[in-house]
Amino acid sequence: QVQLVESGGGLVQAGGSLRLSCAISGISLDSTAIGWFRQAPGKKREGVACIGTGDGSTVYADSVKGRSTITFDNAKKTVNLDIDILKPEDAGTYSCATRPWYGPVRRDLITTYSYEFWGRGTQVAVSS
Repeated sequence: QVQLVESGGGLVQAGGSLRLSCAISGISLDSTAIGWFRQAPGKKREGVACIGTGDGSTVYADSVKGRSTITFDNAKKTVNLDIDILKPEDAGTYSCATRPWYGPVRRDLITTYSYEFWGRGTQVAVSS
């Protein structure tokens, strides 16, 4: 059974940092794309970042580019998303997802949502 479990959400002050983690089990991660997505109440889902497990390539949304880092820990089968200089608009439910992928990741992996497996999400609130 494939499981993706997010953790690390909570209430963070604007300007602060947080690390979200996505622990994945039940599936090989040799050649996959793992993305992070977020959705605020009343807003559309937004792709945040994606990493290719085969080559470590990454892609970021413009909204977090330069203040966010996505990493893959193969030994722990975990993908981490670090976001610095948090803004109120970073609040929302963050979910991770995975799908088979070969080669460098592309921007359309965070603009479309054609992933095979999804986690349930972890909530992030940002106080101003």
